[in-house]
Amino acid sequence: MSLIAHIDNVPLFSTIEEALAWGDQYDLTGYHEHEVLGQVGYMGGEKHIDIVNAMMGGPVRTSSGVTIQTTSVSTSGSVSGGGGGGGGGGY
Repeated sequence: MSLIAHIDNVPLFSTIEEALAWGDQYDLTGYHEHEVLGQVGYMGGEKHIDIVNAMMGGPVRTSSGVTIQTTSVSTSGSVSGGGGGGGGGGY
């Protein structure tokens, strides 16, 4: 793997093939280009915003092509923070 950099926590690769393989894990198609310090790099997925959104859900398949299930975890209930300000004086 020839990683050039990360942009918004998304890897930028030196080859299109690596970018496509990475994007496939997130069910993304295509690729787009970025230039970093004069070097062109390739990122899996056609649109950067789609990549960022897909990453929030996690990979949908492994590098071997096996589909994995992703789940969302939701918590309910209230969480109370402590503290608060000092005395406000009389009103």
